[in-house]
Amino acid sequence: MKKIIILIPVYNDWESLQKLLNDINENIKSFKELHFDCLVVNDASTVKQPNFVKPDFIKSLEILNMKTNKGHARCIAFGLRHVFKNKKFDNLILMDGDGEDRPVEIKDLVSKSNNFPAFSVIAKRVKRSEGFIFQFFYKMHKLLTIIFTGKNINFGHFSILTKNDVGKIYSKASLWSSFSGTVKKFLKPLNEIESERGLRYCGESKMSFFKLLIHSFSIIAVFKYQVFLRSIFMIIILYFLTPYIGDISIIFQFSIVFFNLSIFIVSLRESEKDLLKCNENLKDTKIIMH
Repeated sequence: MKKIIILIPVYNDWESLQKLLNDINENIKSFKELHFDCLVVNDASTVKQPNFVKPDFIKSLEILNMKTNKGHARCIAFGLRHVFKNKKFDNLILMDGDGEDRPVEIKDLVSKSNNFPAFSVIAKRVKRSEGFIFQFFYKMHKLLTIIFTGKNINFGHFSILTKNDVGKIYSKASLWSSFSGTVKKFLKPLNEIESERGLRYCGESKMSFFKLLIHSFSIIAVFKYQVFLRSIFMIIILYFLTPYIGDISIIFQFSIVFFNLSIFIVSLRESEKDLLKCNENLKDTKIIMH
């Protein structure tokens, strides 16, 4: 029987997690020929962990409790490494625990994966649920990414990966900083489904402007060498345009230099050393039997 592990990083949002597990259960029960396990990575939550009830169609529910909080991206990196090194599986589904990755779309991911079993599948965002300001800055992030890297990264964490593809990225230093950037760089080709961003089950989004900026720059930093080469080309063009557009050219040149410096600083978040020893942050494991 084909085995799929659903990996969910969580920080404090236990109420959302229980609802998510129930919704996952409803959306996987039609796959009689598949075996689904759920693996939750608890990023050192400060809110007390409740007693969970394992839904019927999730064969096993396991919570990995971290010693110290490392952040969302590093929780994902730890989870991918833990699954690849310790679990038997055919595919891995990665999704956030707050409801914004809609469980109903698991059916589409699994169906697309079953039709093309050799390829991983990402959930391409075609509709978002956030407010106008967030969406504006998100579009700016996508524009900057295309201009400086040549890559259209229109997906987040929601995806289903083949075991082979997990093996390709689980030791890449960039995974410690950005999942989507790492997937775009190292996994080719990729299949996709169209996905709508869901509404959070509980509370407000924790994505501040600063976190969005770091998230954006972390993705771009995966391609820092392409950014540097493209920037040199832009600066050369702007230099020759200086007699025609004057100070605007100089302002743009300094902006590009500052942008590259920022990307370089953010790229320091990537750490192969920390990634390879991230298992040391595992405090304990809790298996939910019923």
